[in-house]
Amino acid sequence: MRHGTRRIAICSALAAGALALAPTAEAVTPTTATVSFDCGIYGSGSATLTATQSGTSAAITLSTSAITAPINVGANTVTSTLTLTKNGSGSVNFTGSANPAIPAGSPVSTGQLKGTVAAGDSLVAKSLKIVVMGITVTCNATSTQSPGPFVF
Repeated sequence: MRHGTRRIAICSALAAGALALAPTAEAVTPTTATVSFDCGIYGSGSATLTATQSGTSAAITLSTSAITAPINVGANTVTSTLTLTKNGSGSVNFTGSANPAIPAGSPVSTGQLKGTVAAGDSLVAKSLKIVVMGITVTCNATSTQSPGPFVF
């Protein structure tokens, strides 16, 4: 009986130690925001941004009705750069080319755009550059991000 109790105590201590050493999940708030973009001759409209965080790595996925695909666009063929204002003065870029396949006539989705953040960073979408089949589309934010900045 003493050995069983000792084993339970040791296992409990090991489990507690493992939990203490496990990385904590960071939380960005809000996780979803909207902003309007003007993409010049390519259109204008709203965009939904969804943010996630793991330590200093963060990802933002963006889908916008401001730009629609004129033809079918294959997965992983759109290069996107989302520029965000950082803490009210500087800026940070989130980049990627992990878009899903986009059927002709559908809104553009960037897939995950990746960037680096620090605790307390406050980010607001400022502009979006998308390169599709050699054509560059630049969109500028025309509204404030709602419900507010992403805070990491």
